[in-house]
Amino acid sequence: MTPLRRILTPLLVTALTALGAVAVGSSPAAAATNQFRGMNWAVLGDNFSTGPLVVQGLSSSDSNATVRAKANALYDDMAAIGVNTVRLPINTHTVGTAWWENYRGAIDAATARGFKVILAYWEDGAASGGRITNIAAWNTMWSKVTYQYGGNTNVYFEPMNEPHGYSSAEWRNVAANWMSYHYSAVPARTLIGGTGYSQDLRDVCNDSRFSGTLLSFHHYAFFYSAMTYDAFRSHIQTRLGNCASRAVVTEFGAPMSTGLNYADANSTDNFVRHIRAVTQVMRDNQMGGTYWPALGGKPTGTSGFDYYSMFAFSGSGTNLNLAVRNASGRDRIRYGWGL
Repeated sequence: MTPLRRILTPLLVTALTALGAVAVGSSPAAAATNQFRGMNWAVLGDNFSTGPLVVQGLSSSDSNATVRAKANALYDDMAAIGVNTVRLPINTHTVGTAWWENYRGAIDAATARGFKVILAYWEDGAASGGRITNIAAWNTMWSKVTYQYGGNTNVYFEPMNEPHGYSSAEWRNVAANWMSYHYSAVPARTLIGGTGYSQDLRDVCNDSRFSGTLLSFHHYAFFYSAMTYDAFRSHIQTRLGNCASRAVVTEFGAPMSTGLNYADANSTDNFVRHIRAVTQVMRDNQMGGTYWPALGGKPTGTSGFDYYSMFAFSGSGTNLNLAVRNASGRDRIRYGWGL
């Protein structure tokens, strides 16, 4: 989730040491991406962390087998509404540790059932300002991940979530160098984030170095001033540029615990208009998306949960359950997936 919700003051950051642009081999671009019908599974408290990432429902003391059992229980409930993709966070404090070998159970349980998995890097805490704090550690992390999963056609790689600390040119150079360095990550299974908070694909779309990749796009109502439904649709379509056919909306969301009716085409609620617009653009372009979040995320007030979360979490041990918070929200997300 974007650190904008943390209401942090942006940090002044130094310019990135220039990285040479590297041409990357391309593969045919996807004709559509609606094969991705997904949810984000996040840390309760958000994924920006300087420690190991333990997504909601797991415990740092869980074994690989326990993680797999817990993940399968949750995936069963996700699959019941049409989910076939999960987006999971990674960072340099997780990959390569003892916890990583156990956390991998969540990845392996997903791919074993035919789910697609998007592994996305989150920076080291929101205070790092949308930049990679340690390029060497980041590359070491990705080398291990792509070595372990480069041959698994159900695993996709997202070099960085919301690279908002970089200028467009800086970010595109970072991403192009990543692709050259990590040759196990084939372009067709790589998602390059848009500029800013992954909220604008036009520059990345027009950069020939990424012609064979998928693209990661984020759109939230709180990024912008209130808009009409039609204005939201136009805004979203514009920021997709000419690359909607390669784009996956890897984050979009709105309150699911406040009783909003996402089936109401005449609603004057900005969140309703936004979700209806995002999902209409997805359906119009046959785009896939991973809703933020299934569970986890930044708790709202004293509720103990992120009110954007699609599911209410319950259970103990490996007997875990998810209950849909808002049926109209679920149905609208399914509509966006093309279901």
